Amino acid sequence: MADSVTVDSAAPAPSGAVRPGAIILARHGEPALSRRVWLNAEGYRRFWAQYEVLGLLPGQTPPDTLMEFVASAGVVFSSTRQRSIETAIALTRGRDFASEALFVEAPLPPPNLPAFIKMRPSYWGFLARVCWWFFDHHEGEETRRQAEDRAAAAAERLIAAAEAGQDVVVLAHGFFNFMVGRALRRRGWRIAVSQGYKYWSMRRFERP
Repeated sequence: MADSVTVDSAAPAPSGAVRPGAIILARHGEPALSRRVWLNAEGYRRFWAQYEVLGLLPGQTPPDTLMEFVASAGVVFSSTRQRSIETAIALTRGRDFASEALFVEAPLPPPNLPAFIKMRPSYWGFLARVCWWFFDHHEGEETRRQAEDRAAAAAERLIAAAEAGQDVVVLAHGFFNFMVGRALRRRGWRIAVSQGYKYWSMRRFERP
């Protein structure tokens, strides 16, 4: 995991104003599915379908920093995917959280390469994301434009919760969290802490 990078806080809000809380976008823990396999395109489709329904690999310990953020948050969201829900359960320790489809991962349909071409899932994921992002390869699933609209809606929902003065945590997925982060930055929010996009990593956004 990359080292955290902290940016100095902005000036205090005027007297009497409610300063918005922070928005923390965190990725779920490691799923219970090995990536040490070689797959063709159809094999990767089956792999991704299984990845989407599985929970977490047992025996993981959430990082202390993320535990602290979740403990102090006023609102906690997860996506409706099992790996996200189990991450939220591990971090909230009995507290309520909201599980919403708004935060699920963007799709990863692989390009239709010949069956003899085999790669690791991580390479397929990268290639599928490039084709989806730049060439609109979606195979009837959510398009980039649709996902960007969803990310914008997610950002607005999180901002509305944070404007009440409470910190908000989202326990969801690496690439869609990236898209929500882009939407937040376009609305004037900035990254105050970043740990990248690995499992259990998080980025904290604040409004100056």
